Amino acid sequence: MSTKSGSSRRAALARAILVCMGLAASTGVQAQLTYPSKPVRVVVPFPPGGATDIVAREISERLGTALGQTFIVENRPGASGNIGVEMVVRAPADGYTLVVGAPQTLTINPQLFRNMSFSPQKDLAPIVVVASVPNVLIVSPKLAAKTPQELVALAKTQPGKLNYGSSSLGGTPHLSAELFKSLTESFIVHIPYRGSAPALQDLIGGQIDIMFDNLPAALPHIRSGRVRALAVTTLKRTPSAPELPTLDESGVKGFDSQGWFALLAPAGTPQPVLEKINAEVNRILATPEFRERLKKVGADPVGGSIIDFRERLRSETERWGKVIKFANITAE
Repeated sequence: MSTKSGSSRRAALARAILVCMGLAASTGVQAQLTYPSKPVRVVVPFPPGGATDIVAREISERLGTALGQTFIVENRPGASGNIGVEMVVRAPADGYTLVVGAPQTLTINPQLFRNMSFSPQKDLAPIVVVASVPNVLIVSPKLAAKTPQELVALAKTQPGKLNYGSSSLGGTPHLSAELFKSLTESFIVHIPYRGSAPALQDLIGGQIDIMFDNLPAALPHIRSGRVRALAVTTLKRTPSAPELPTLDESGVKGFDSQGWFALLAPAGTPQPVLEKINAEVNRILATPEFRERLKKVGADPVGGSIIDFRERLRSETERWGKVIKFANITAE
């Protein structure tokens, strides 16, 4: 082969690569310009009524208005959230199926379930963290304890007689309770539920004694007096319920736990689509109206870049992994 012929082939190959790159860039730009051109399904991997569901419906409604298409919230609970997440992992990577992820489904479950058929952090594309929420320690009105200190004293005088419910095995409410037990050296029996709503109903009815839950799900019941709130789990008091003390200031030093809710899409979704949703959510989060709405339901706006979200996933995986190991929590 002559040098001239080889050079010509290399030049042709370079032109072909440039054309392909141009087509890919053009396709990405076109996807961003036309998206969404049909309704978008937003999967919530937990039952209706919980904090994940509340935040999902708030942001979906406003995304639909802003982008001119319906964002349909669909609850697909089961297996501690794994069923709904896996459904989205298997969906087409076109931006028309999203999932609302939380610490449990994204950073905790992979460390609890040994035989998961997918990896949330590898098989999903992060978009944006919408909101964070403190967990809150609540008790049945039938229980005598009115402060965290009284609850600890009661638990220590009746080891194994008190019980607590959780929205699911391995969620931040469950791990918050285990952290509480370890820091207070108390023995309280765990009763897992399939979602926050049924656990709350049993707490209201007095079938269980104690519960840690995300504040948005618990707040209406706290305000109505159906359950009694003792403290929030963050290091600072929350603007949504400033009258509630923190566990840290109530004597359980260093206690810090919170939930958060984020949008993700199947891995391989075009980057311009991810960036368009990210930008629109950040715009919505900056509006006073939406920030006030989140405050009323007990949540705080987060936002940020896709890179910020990836860093949160890394740090939360490490953080909850330590709690799981300390409490020796496993799931079948």
